[in-house]
Amino acid sequence: MSVTAAQGFTAAGVVAGLKSTGRRDVALVVNTGRSKAAAAVFTSNRAKAHPVLWSQQVLGDGIAEAVVLNSGGANCFTGPFGFQTTHATAEAVAESLGVSAGDVVVCSTGLIGVGDQVFRDKVLAGAREAAAGLGVDGGADAAEAIMTTDSVPKQAVVAGDGWVVGGMAKGAGMLAPGLATMLVVLTTDADLPADVLDAALRGATRVTFDRLDSDGCMSTNDTVVLLSSAESGVTPAADDFAAAVTELCADLARQLQADAEGASHDIRIEVVGAVDEDDAVEVGRSIARNALFKAAVFGNDPNWGRVLAAIGTTGAAFDPYDVDVSMNGVRVCHAGAPDVPSESVDLTPRAVHVLVDLRAGGAEATILTNDLTHDYVHENSAYSS
Repeated sequence: MSVTAAQGFTAAGVVAGLKSTGRRDVALVVNTGRSKAAAAVFTSNRAKAHPVLWSQQVLGDGIAEAVVLNSGGANCFTGPFGFQTTHATAEAVAESLGVSAGDVVVCSTGLIGVGDQVFRDKVLAGAREAAAGLGVDGGADAAEAIMTTDSVPKQAVVAGDGWVVGGMAKGAGMLAPGLATMLVVLTTDADLPADVLDAALRGATRVTFDRLDSDGCMSTNDTVVLLSSAESGVTPAADDFAAAVTELCADLARQLQADAEGASHDIRIEVVGAVDEDDAVEVGRSIARNALFKAAVFGNDPNWGRVLAAIGTTGAAFDPYDVDVSMNGVRVCHAGAPDVPSESVDLTPRAVHVLVDLRAGGAEATILTNDLTHDYVHENSAYSS
């Protein structure tokens, strides 16, 4: 179980006909517990989908009773009709559950510009069907229903001392930082108020989902929501809860990285020796977004010159001629000059570790990314066809 691992949660995933594949495409997660505390983070893209605009309002008071999600259509740039669709979806769930529509978070994922009457009818019917089929064993179906180009569902659970945090996520492309980088629903039965949930969630996303930069493309629909039922009756220390949420988010982020569209390498870029964390992140992200570097990794080519060229475009404080670069445990560059021959590096395994030592300070950060492959280009060239 994932989102239903914590006490006080039910879920469902149904086939509403939004996908031509006939797979599940509408999910619902409901908090049946004594607390309805909630927190969320959303994309920082200025082009926000209607469900994001709606859900930002819902979470304004730190309360949410349910999260309804659909795949097969982003409902973004669909005009006033699209926002009305989002509102109608929340109302359909609210009516089915006997709650307020203003406490229903709505999430959508799929092709931008999809949101006509046919789409609306299918989403509303799916939401009602999901509400009728809720169960504590519905977490797996819900995780499947939010998939788009994902090849597998993503679920994880972390157990605390008498309490649990569970979650599900989707995302295989358009993974770039913006407070959140995909659709994620997290649940807990720990008894904590909304402000503690919010602090834990923001702290976790900052060092997990925000550090996943698969293709440098930020979505319009990104949402990560955390719900608390308080059904365990246990109030953990804020630090312990935050650590569990971070562990859970890190697990889901790694699953997202491993399922990135068409990728053949999972690349972990570790930057050490930075003046501060911001510099380390900037340097790591510059490498992660460098198309030439990503193409080299795809070809199993340890071209460390592309790493140095990428970090030289940043504003971080370091001397380019005092930098060390290692790939899969082999230091190929020392003090800005060749070290061990590049032929000593084996990049054939799927896991690739790039270590960059800026030799300028004591801060560090890690960015997760993938290589740039023929399959990635093909899949995204045909995404809307």
